[in-house]
This record gives sequence, C-alpha cells and structure tokens, in this order.
Amino acid sequence: MKRFSKLLALVFVMALIAAACGSSSDDTTTTTAASGGAETTTTVAATTTTSGGAETTTTAAAGSDFPGLMVEAACDDETNKSHINYIKAVDANTVEIQLCTQDVAFPAKVAFSAFGIVPQEYLDANTGGGDLVDKPIGTGPYKLTQWDKGNQIVMEVNPDYWGEAPNADTLVFKWSSEAAQRYLELQAGTVDGIDNPGRDDFALIADSPDLQLKERAGTNIFYLGLNRDKEPFGDEKVRQAIGYALDRQRIIDNFYPPGSKVADQFMPDSIFGYTPEPKWYDQDIEKAKALLAEAGFADGFEVTLNYRDVVRSYLPSPATVGQDIQAQLAEIGVKVTIEVMESGAFLDASDAGDLTMYMLGWGADYPDATNFLDFHFGKNASDQFGAGFEDIWALLDEGASTPDPAARLVIYEQATQLLKDHVPMVPVAHGGSGVGYLGDVEGAHASPLGNEYFAVMDPGGRDTFVWMQNAEPIGLYCADETDGESLRGCEQIVEQLLAYEIGGTDVIASLAETWDVSDDGTLWTFHLRSGVVFHDGSTFDANDVVASYDAQWDMNSPNHTGRDGNFTYWDALFGFKNNTG
Repeated sequence: MKRFSKLLALVFVMALIAAACGSSSDDTTTTTAASGGAETTTTVAATTTTSGGAETTTTAAAGSDFPGLMVEAACDDETNKSHINYIKAVDANTVEIQLCTQDVAFPAKVAFSAFGIVPQEYLDANTGGGDLVDKPIGTGPYKLTQWDKGNQIVMEVNPDYWGEAPNADTLVFKWSSEAAQRYLELQAGTVDGIDNPGRDDFALIADSPDLQLKERAGTNIFYLGLNRDKEPFGDEKVRQAIGYALDRQRIIDNFYPPGSKVADQFMPDSIFGYTPEPKWYDQDIEKAKALLAEAGFADGFEVTLNYRDVVRSYLPSPATVGQDIQAQLAEIGVKVTIEVMESGAFLDASDAGDLTMYMLGWGADYPDATNFLDFHFGKNASDQFGAGFEDIWALLDEGASTPDPAARLVIYEQATQLLKDHVPMVPVAHGGSGVGYLGDVEGAHASPLGNEYFAVMDPGGRDTFVWMQNAEPIGLYCADETDGESLRGCEQIVEQLLAYEIGGTDVIASLAETWDVSDDGTLWTFHLRSGVVFHDGSTFDANDVVASYDAQWDMNSPNHTGRDGNFTYWDALFGFKNNTG
C-alpha cells in the first residue's frame, strides 16, 4: 500500500484500446486472441445453454475432454456496464479474462478477498444465498466448523491444504465493540490477539513485557457522507458549507489514537493516486454561514446523522465523534439529530442511498486509487452520495486505463479538485490503528490492508489461536459483503487467484501459480495450481473460477444472489453485465 512500484511492474505500459468481442455458437468455433503480442487460434466444440436468463457456453479445447465454461458479454452492448468481454476456462488449469479496456490495477483487484473462489457445484446448490452466507467452502488453510451466532466462530485446520499447514489446529473468532473489553481479554490471556486497541491502550500494550503491539499506517479514510438526492444537500452550496464548518483537527486531537492525522483529501498519502494538492478547506465558520445564507438557509436546517456503533480503524469512537460533529454543526445553525443503526442495516441503507447524512469510512483493500476513488465516486459506485458526477466519472475512467503513473497522477489531481468542488462528503481523518498480541505469539503482524493471516501465527505452542475483533461478521460469502470484519473471516477460509504478501501489499501467487497479459494489457491468462481441493473434497479447476466470477458479474444469473445480492465490490470495480437499470 505504501509503495506501488512492484504492482506497477505487474501492469503494462501500453495504449488504451477496445478489445474485440468474443463469440459462441452450437457448432465448432474458432477463437482468436492476442496473447503476448501474438495471435493464437484455439479450436473448440461449443454448446450454449440458458439458465435463469443467463447464457453459459461450455467448450472443450481440441485434444481435451474438459468441458470448460465460457461466459461473455459484448463490449458494445449497452447492458454490459463492465469492462469485461469474456471469462473462459481454456482447460482445467487455465483461465482467460478478456477486458474491453486496459485496467492497470487488475492484478491487485483479482487478489482482493471479495473475489474468492468457491466450488461451482456449491454455487449451483445454493442459488438464493443458502449456505453460502453462513457455511462458506473454500480452499484456505482453515475450514469453518461452527458459527455460534452472537458468540463465536470456530475454524479447524484444513488437513488437505495445498500450502504450508497452519501452526494452530483451531482458530476462534470472538468480538466485542468495547476497546476496554478487548484489552482486558488480552491482558488476562483469554485471547491471543485483539484488533484496534483503544486510544489509551496503545502505550499499555507497548510497555507491557507480556504483550506486543503492531501498529498499522493510516491507510484508511473516515468521512461525513452527504447525499445530494436528499434535501437540503441537493444544493452544492449547502454541501460546501458543511465542508467549511468542521474543525477536523479537533476530532483527531480528542478521539483518535497515535498515528492518526487529518485527512486533507479522500485519498491517504500512502496510496498511489494521492497528490499533494489540492487540500481540503480549512475551517471557516463565517464562510459556512454565508454559503448557507446564499442557499436560503440563513437560519440553518434540521438533519439526521446516521452511524453504526461499530469500532473501525478509521473511526475508533463513533459515539463521541458523532456528538462532536453534532456540536460543531450547531455553530452554523444546523440542528443534528443522531440516529444509531445496526451495522448490516446501516451499510445496506447507505449503499441504497437511503441516508441523508452519515458517518462512514474505508480501509484499503488494495493499494491503488481505483480502490478508493472508483469504488466511491465512479459510474458504477453505490448510491450512498446520491446521483454521481459525470465529470468525475470521465476522469476516473481515464485514470484506471492509463498505464503511465505520472499521467495518472495528473488525472487524480483533477478528480480530487472536483471532489472538493462538489463535496459529496467531508474527509475527516486517516486513523492510526494497531493490533495487540500476547508476547509469546510468533509470526504476529498487522496488515496495512487489515487482512491479518492467522495461519502463520504460532500462539506459544498452544493448539488454539483466539482472535477478538470489533464486531461479528455480517456474512461469510464475501463476494456479497463490504464489511471488514466479515472479510477478515473469509480470508482464512476462501482464497483468490492471487493474494497479497503477508503483512504487506505486493501481489503474489495463490490459486494461480503464474499469470501473464497481452501486450495491449487486455487479455489476462491465469495458470492455476494443480492438486488443490476444496473443503468439501471437490477438486478445484478453471470452471470454479468462471462460475465464481460470473455469479457476481451476471445480473441474470440464478447464482447472482447472496446475503443481500448487491455484490457492491464487483459492481464498483468491474461493473455488471445484463444491467438494464
């Protein structure tokens, strides 16, 4: 996350082009694709079937009896809101993904835990969500054995794991929203590690001979969201007034732990895409009042502020921060009523654009501007800020497909200026955070992406590693989740084609041993690891990859279901096909 150079070595300095769209039929088909600068022709026998409104083509490469799946969408189809042309199982151990346009962050996206691979058969057996949400099956080092809702999650070692076996036979997830409770559990030795120690607990853990503190950089953003589809935030001057009203340094000084800093823009400076300018507005109460008066709200207005009472590294003290924002906005005549919501309901409501003003944040999933800016402000972003801004869309599309880093930074500087002008949110803080462990835990680490990998941790020779985080996962089918507490659980169970290095941000091999890309940056080929089995004993192959991706990609697929069916990450980062909305 702090250094993007190695990721850039994986993507390529070629011009932006549109890819040729694939085809399928009921007879022998010849597919020609550019790979490594050369054209290759593969002859396949193809059959096309329709299920639940979705077409799937099954192919068998010449000389092979493997019935490879292929799913596709024409790049120029108005219902294909993605930049993917096709996903194809060339053979049991090879997957091709043809993009319509170059995506310079593609490997980093593929490594993200929302794009984990599950068995094709399990997807088909759980159309409508089913056990996918509560009983995930993957290829990871641990497999789920019990989810005692409201109490704990228990995972046992996967005896058939393809990689290095975990050090602890059992992994237990517990949770508490109270930082003091998490610290007391660690101090008592009833847990081996805790997430997000409280502001006052950092020094206590660091100074204890029996404990160890691992700090994270502030690779996150806490922001005050403003929905321009809800009055009075349809007026840009009102949103700008809120932007001028807040004393963000006061919030940092009073409520945030060491390592935190005021956000001068939405992007943290440790993520590629950050630019030194422009910086956010300094607090100016008189300017804020003048803007409200110009918008016809000289006496202020009433508004509800929503948040979830869940601790995150970007927001360590939701209640007190909410009360401080309430007090600060009162200075410009804005009367704020605070409404606390259950975590899952809050996230669903914000995604749907149902909230007017709310406190939310974001932690880096992968170290690129597309993770922060495209997800929140791109044309496929959720409705949390109301209607999007087409001038920002155009810049983000250009930035995502521009291979030259210097040129990308110029684009992101312009996008940051537009965010400052339009004020869909007020960036408040990049929160410092940490992880506390017992002193005898070997392999202890804090991930800048928040994806601590417990298989490498040895809890002093004990058979069980107990982890306590801030909240219970909402669901464990993480293709359909955005909550970090859910994602961390999934990451121990389900794996992706690629991964991030332990405790870091560089992209490494996982279920794909190697991968390559065509000279134009649009055709990606993943060469899969052989001999991998899922927790249910089924064999991992290329069709599982195609099916796992298509369940998210295709809005007409009967498998396009989960806990709520939003598949927010896929939509924001790749876009849906068969999207008529």
